Amino acid sequence: MSAKSGRIESFLKYLQFEKRYSPHTTKSYQIDLAQFSKYLKSQYELEPPEAPHGAIRSWIVQLSEEKLDAASINRKIACLRSFYKFLMREEVITQSPMTKVKVLKTKKKLPHFVKEPDMVMLLDHAGFEDNHEGWRQKLILELFYGTGMRLSELISLKEAQINLREQTLKVLGKRNKERVIPFSDSLVSIVEAYKAARNKEVEMKAHGLLLVTDSGEKLYPMLVNRIVKKYLKAFSSVEKKSPHVLRHSYATHLLNKGAEINAVKDLLGHSSLAATQVYTHNTIEKLKKAFDQAHPKA
Repeated sequence: MSAKSGRIESFLKYLQFEKRYSPHTTKSYQIDLAQFSKYLKSQYELEPPEAPHGAIRSWIVQLSEEKLDAASINRKIACLRSFYKFLMREEVITQSPMTKVKVLKTKKKLPHFVKEPDMVMLLDHAGFEDNHEGWRQKLILELFYGTGMRLSELISLKEAQINLREQTLKVLGKRNKERVIPFSDSLVSIVEAYKAARNKEVEMKAHGLLLVTDSGEKLYPMLVNRIVKKYLKAFSSVEKKSPHVLRHSYATHLLNKGAEINAVKDLLGHSSLAATQVYTHNTIEKLKKAFDQAHPKA
């Protein structure tokens, strides 16, 4: 491995251990830099630390011509920004070639969410079985919709992180940022019923996790996705059927009921208000409808 290609390895370790990026994000950046390196080698016989602005712009143009969507290209631009910022920090370069590179315009995507009546019908009338599997399915759905937690947060949730008396739970979110989320009275009895079924039917391991497989191991994403998809398909016409849709539903329904946006931001663990504002779309549509129906000049 050359010293120049070793810069990429150092950068990825920096993301993982100092910036505390998720394994998924670090892997994505690794793939982006590998693709960029391959392009530079074939077109300019250069390594990434040597790339001028023109070579970077040329790569972005090629990605656009290959019909890669703007959001994916913008992620690659963000990756390069971070990489060259790291090289400046390490005094490998004195100026970033990314200063004149601009992100592409993207279409604003509204989040998919389940309608409130459909969500109530799902949770109250799905007919879960009275065993470990049944209570696990119900608790997974209730936790996603009742707390807005992410898939990774749910899978890693430990029993010690839940305070049934205070009706709060602690989650470790992105970049190891901890937050406390309150939950409803009804969730207390569901957690207790799940634990009773789990302790009766499953041989527990020493990991301390709340939700486990039938063999007592940590849940895996495919299993959770399968459960969510099964019930959303049965009770909702929402286009996308994933755990994140339940997180979107949690945020949208809170805002529709008048929750303050900064409070929702903190509950979701967003680092900026801009990420939360996308959930105001439905509230604004309802206000427009009320105006159209009631205002004399509408």
